[in-house]
Amino acid sequence: MTRHLALAPRPHERLTPLERLEVLCDPGSVRLTRTGVRSHRMGEKARAGDGVLGATGMVDGRAVACFAQDASYAGGSLGEAHADTIVSVLELAGRARMPVVGFVESAGARMQEGVAALSGYGRIFRAHTALSGQVPQISVVCGASAGGGSYAPALTDVVIMTRQASMFLTGPGVVQEVTGEDVTADELGGPRVHQANGVCHAVAETEVDAALLARDLLDHLPQHTGTEPQRWPTVPPPEGRLDAVVPSEPRKVYDVRHAIRLIVDGGRWVEVGERWARNVVTAFARLDGRAIGVVANQPRYIGGVLDAESAAKAARFVRTCDAFGLPLLVLVDTPGFLPGTGQEKAGVIRHGAKLVHAFAAATVPTVTVVTRKAFGGAFIAMNSKELGADFVFAWPAAQLGVMGAQQAVGIINRREIAADPQPVRARDRLAARYATDNLAVGAAAEQGFVDEIVPPGHTRERVAAALDTLATAHRPPRPTRNIPL
Repeated sequence: MTRHLALAPRPHERLTPLERLEVLCDPGSVRLTRTGVRSHRMGEKARAGDGVLGATGMVDGRAVACFAQDASYAGGSLGEAHADTIVSVLELAGRARMPVVGFVESAGARMQEGVAALSGYGRIFRAHTALSGQVPQISVVCGASAGGGSYAPALTDVVIMTRQASMFLTGPGVVQEVTGEDVTADELGGPRVHQANGVCHAVAETEVDAALLARDLLDHLPQHTGTEPQRWPTVPPPEGRLDAVVPSEPRKVYDVRHAIRLIVDGGRWVEVGERWARNVVTAFARLDGRAIGVVANQPRYIGGVLDAESAAKAARFVRTCDAFGLPLLVLVDTPGFLPGTGQEKAGVIRHGAKLVHAFAAATVPTVTVVTRKAFGGAFIAMNSKELGADFVFAWPAAQLGVMGAQQAVGIINRREIAADPQPVRARDRLAARYATDNLAVGAAAEQGFVDEIVPPGHTRERVAAALDTLATAHRPPRPTRNIPL
């Protein structure tokens, strides 16, 4: 993928709408549309373009549709003509089957236009939904975006916010008026809020960074569903040993991103939702030149357990990859689902079912690698063989079963342990025997739950070979929508 700056950037300053489009697109490729439209409802205040630029352009030689709202006119508020331009861009993207990128900065529905403005948002929502799962849609939120200006990005596949951006259904002034709560735009809906709740998938320091990140994301996505992203030459990962990164001790903490770095091309990936549900990592990457999605438990946060939020996060990412034909690499190292009343109240059953459904419904090639452990319902939910994984590999020291050995003997042998004069030693002895008899990866391989036991150093090679084998796998056509979760 090429890197460029289409203009002399001002990294720490705001860009004009046209400059945003020019940074996104290849130099000289931006072609504006509907530049002369005006709102007859705005009278003498009407301006050509009505506060939005619609365009087509090229990103790394691929056609894209794009638009950028102009907050210098009526706060970027949306009126009927403004909405018409955005809808025309979205409809063109559908007809030409090309990705669409929107730069969003809007005060919401234009009060001077009343119901016509609200109806405009309805048409935009419907157009985004029609494109869902058909072509990649990326939103870049550059400033304050209220009401429909926050709903529309939430209907797209990826939402990027700049550090100066904010999103909210009702702004600080209305919140103060209705609830008496005194809050700033950043406190109400800034990047720190939305990158932690899943509304925002990535945060960029500047508008230039945001546009370049959108380019990077498009590089990992196809032109439209039914096609594949461009395959690039293979780039070896950095030097390093996976068995040195992943500790052999089941409870020892490590950062799974260090393991991902040693598997994917060039050690490079684009993480999605980095600060939301941090106990699972979701990322776009390349392996042997092929664009893939990676889903991995993250032992660095609450031991890598699955919970309601991480299940929902992973499920949405799996659906995105499935919609756009990206094979999935699933790295499993989890003690199970997080227990407790808090999780049950949070609907962990419902959210966990989303992850199970996403993997079971996926038609893209999927390869699962169990690195250390896979216990309980999480063993199934993290793309087990029975759920539909094409290949399940496991490292030699991996353990698979209903639960960890210590927990299991605490239930099965609780009376024996309690009666022993040295209960801790007894529990350790029984746990070691239980692990050998019930959790060893060899037993899972003998029963066909694991296809192959793979040494850590052969992981990349074996996964790449599996994806090559699956490259011509048939994907039954079916309608799909990448709905918000």
